[in-house]
Amino acid sequence: MKGYCCENDKLYDVICQTPELLCVIARFGIGCGFGDRTIRQICQEKSLDCNTVLAVLNFHTKAVRFYDPAVNLSIECLLGYLQNSHKYYLDYLFPTIRKKLIEAVGSLTDNELAFMILKFFDEYALYVKKHMEKEEKEVFPYIDALLRGKSVKPVAIDMSLMHRSPIEKKLAELRELIIKFYDTNADDMLLNSLLYDIFTLEEDLTCHCKMETTLFVEQVRRIEASGSRKLNQTRSEENDNTLSEREKEIVGCIAMGMSNKETADSLCISANTVATHRKNIAKKINIHSSAALVLYAIMNNIITTEQVRSAKKQDK
Repeated sequence: MKGYCCENDKLYDVICQTPELLCVIARFGIGCGFGDRTIRQICQEKSLDCNTVLAVLNFHTKAVRFYDPAVNLSIECLLGYLQNSHKYYLDYLFPTIRKKLIEAVGSLTDNELAFMILKFFDEYALYVKKHMEKEEKEVFPYIDALLRGKSVKPVAIDMSLMHRSPIEKKLAELRELIIKFYDTNADDMLLNSLLYDIFTLEEDLTCHCKMETTLFVEQVRRIEASGSRKLNQTRSEENDNTLSEREKEIVGCIAMGMSNKETADSLCISANTVATHRKNIAKKINIHSSAALVLYAIMNNIITTEQVRSAKKQDK
């Protein structure tokens, strides 16, 4: 049983304990040559969120899927990791296994069974590619829009991710058929090496899908919830017609017939500030005429009718 790694662990020690993580760190843009530096130090150098990197690394180990839901992860870091994972599968791993498959099963022209096996694998690879392209087209742009604070139509994340499809089952069918029934002449060492690669791909893809279901989806939900709160707060602020104390003072001055300059001098602020406040006041209470503003001031106990009369007498 392999334990989970921590931020102060040396990455070299972690890799030696779990070699399959070499492919995982590559998807974060971490290559070799990291010496005896810790995971925390490497993340700082690469500008990666350490909590996110640790969560993904631990998710790929054969230990218990260690993840603390209370820890916020970086959705940007996760998004970059998933995009690089897609490139890894589609541009490297599938073509590599396909090439080895052709070498292992022999001539496709003389071996109908070999041709059918390759066709099965190609259909599976296309199946995975379509699902990943769906994520690239629907999910990732949606997340990017959320991060930019844009108002976008919600996307059914659970319906768009690969975990909704039996990815691992289809691959399991292929390797089971080869192991149990493919008894034609073939290079046994090469064939067994191929089967090992298929097992590895199956486990990696299964983990990839489960990680999307847990780590990724949870962080997306947090961003969506945060966006909703911000939107509601903005709407609340837009609908708030309560005047501040300073705005009430300005309303009182205007209601008593004072100009912007007189109001500014009275309150020890600039005339421009008064003009800005007047625009905000008009927007909040939707009153633009001086006569209506006087009535508003009296009705809301900002000034009294006596103050209005007194101001008029002084003007005369």
